[in-house]
Amino acid sequence: MKHQLSLRIGTVAFRIGSAWSAPIEALRQLYRDYPEPEDGLCDFTVRLEPENFLRRWIRPSVAIQGDYILPDAAPLSLAHGLLAAEMGMNLQMALGQKRFLLLHASTVEKDGRALIMTGESGAGKSTLAALLGERGWRLMGDEFALLDLDSGRLWPFPRAISLKNGAIRVMEEEVERDRFGPRLTGTPKGEIRHMRPNRRAVEAMDKSAVPALILFPRFGEAQGLRAVGQAEVFMRLTQASTNYVSLGRPAFDALTKLVGDHPAIAVDYPDTEGALAQVETLWGELAA
Repeated sequence: MKHQLSLRIGTVAFRIGSAWSAPIEALRQLYRDYPEPEDGLCDFTVRLEPENFLRRWIRPSVAIQGDYILPDAAPLSLAHGLLAAEMGMNLQMALGQKRFLLLHASTVEKDGRALIMTGESGAGKSTLAALLGERGWRLMGDEFALLDLDSGRLWPFPRAISLKNGAIRVMEEEVERDRFGPRLTGTPKGEIRHMRPNRRAVEAMDKSAVPALILFPRFGEAQGLRAVGQAEVFMRLTQASTNYVSLGRPAFDALTKLVGDHPAIAVDYPDTEGALAQVETLWGELAA
């Protein structure tokens, strides 16, 4: 396509093409510290195309195309072109990734060990991961945790963090302004602003980590903790995976080992700072 960008996020390389320049320029700015794919080879291709011929110029409407598509997906406005590019990359991973078991989870690392946080939309996992990544932890990923089917290690996928609504203000108070993408209003999920992970996360995105703890955070509830049984953890993680079924027995074996070898805790919290303190306490107890 006329406008395009290739970049590598962790072990995965993407080529993103667009009929318009604006989404690519926004993407280039957001990912400006990221390397290009080695030898120019890409794992996945995303294309941002007009919904039809007229929608190239009149009320421009962006359809997300690529190696893998959702035929019935509604197009987005050109003003949300950056969001379309991000959704396109996530779609390729969700439908096409076969090297790793994908878990819809945020992941951070400290001392070579990884903390996995997963839960329903609005649980606060992205905000917690983003803040931990600025306070002594390494952000490994916000959208997907990549579990190696053979070794059981987690590999980084530090894409731009998709902050929504109130989380935007929280991170704007924490992070320098030049790491943010444009503010997108009127999206299906409200207000969205993407934030580039810090330099440490980008420079270490080839370094895997050993899983150590699985958390199920839930925002807006009275503070509380409870251990989660292995059967419940297994069920919730299969529901959080986009490729568990397609991978078959290797995915079952990898997830069984993850669940059997590591503790899992549900964390309810009424405010973000309290949750961060809970995480640090749990991590310290685990290390002890």
